[in-house]
Amino acid sequence: MTDEPRRTGSHDDRFVGEQDLTTWPTRLGQLLVRCVRWLARRLGPHAALLVPLAVGLGIAVTMTVASAEVYESVMDQDDAAVLDEPLLETAMSVRSPPLDALVTAYTHVGGVIGMPILTVTVMVALALVRRSWTPVVLITVAAVGSLLMTTAGKPLIGRARPDLADAVPPYEHSASFPSGHSLNSFVIAGIVAYLLVVRQRARLARILTIAAAAAFAVSMALSRVYLGHHWFTDVLVAQTLGAAWLALVITAHRLHLTVRNRGSAGARP
Repeated sequence: MTDEPRRTGSHDDRFVGEQDLTTWPTRLGQLLVRCVRWLARRLGPHAALLVPLAVGLGIAVTMTVASAEVYESVMDQDDAAVLDEPLLETAMSVRSPPLDALVTAYTHVGGVIGMPILTVTVMVALALVRRSWTPVVLITVAAVGSLLMTTAGKPLIGRARPDLADAVPPYEHSASFPSGHSLNSFVIAGIVAYLLVVRQRARLARILTIAAAAAFAVSMALSRVYLGHHWFTDVLVAQTLGAAWLALVITAHRLHLTVRNRGSAGARP
């Protein structure tokens, strides 16, 4: 027995539990659906996914710039130091050579080599299992947006990382804000979890999937603080930006599902 209605074929991605993702109860949601349907009629069905993603990417980059401005003003008043310095001191107090080596190996999973390999591997596996291009499109767009947000944010602030004397080698020298490891791991883990839960019928499976994704993202962020490679606020704001971008990607996919299933009851206001 399952805890959700039966669905097959093109309806497989529409449900999370009993929640129909093509249902838009708010006025804003209904307005978005009408706009995307208008685009689909004039530009083709793929526009229902690609155009909202393009708009969402612009919004995400704008949010990064705005967050950087707020972040900079907070730093100018030394408010960030209230969290950053004590947490770095706490991390330094619990370090040991074996733990340093373990955390360093783990953080490499979210680095410039480890994360692309992990992302492509999971993306190909999901595409083959689902026999669909959806994982390729969503994961690629999510990853590209995350990368753009990281590269846009670093030169805007140029915040220095913690002193090398307080960090665990190998050292890193790029700007500290935002933490690319934190942002990218949150987005990739989040979009993979989303792709899994829309196909999982058992509630326990969905809970475990979301918990595993959250554990990966949070532990990756904390590893950066432990190693002294980022300040805590760098990883905190990075994950906030990642959550916003992830929400935009998922919303774009929901709009695509709604337009594709325009004849279903859930797609109507």
